[in-house]
Amino acid sequence: MPAKPPAYADLAARMRPLHAALRRRKLTIAVAESCTGGLLGAILSEHSGSSDYFRGGMEVYSDEAKTVLAGVAPQLIHSHGAVSSVVAGALARGARETLRAKIGLGVTGIAGPSGATPGKPVGLVYIAIDAPKLQAVKKKLWAFDRAGNRLASVAVALDLLEQAIA
Repeated sequence: MPAKPPAYADLAARMRPLHAALRRRKLTIAVAESCTGGLLGAILSEHSGSSDYFRGGMEVYSDEAKTVLAGVAPQLIHSHGAVSSVVAGALARGARETLRAKIGLGVTGIAGPSGATPGKPVGLVYIAIDAPKLQAVKKKLWAFDRAGNRLASVAVALDLLEQAIA
């Protein structure tokens, strides 16, 4: 785990080459994010011209929003919990399908400082991608404050995006 989370400006700088690659390759992306609360969408749309690839995002904080907006089956949430690898994957797939993008990213977790449950501590985050070349879910357990947990999670989403378009 990194000693400190990335700064917003660092994530925006990391997005510049991804921005160029997504535009050049005419790839599209959509997101469904919970604990990052729109931060991933903000980074994806940081640079002018992002509308060429960024279809949009959903802040799916509640279980109902995950179901209604991202199409996550209620039984997945009931069986595995909203903070789970299965739901993260379903969020990525749901974002991709709902917004007709080539790539979907999903994030669900507990940013903190409250919200922990037995077996699911503060800082537990699942980040998923659903793309033609890569379907994956990363599990992270961050020890930062709320803002740091969110920033670090967005960095992992960018890692997955880099892998998917490499």
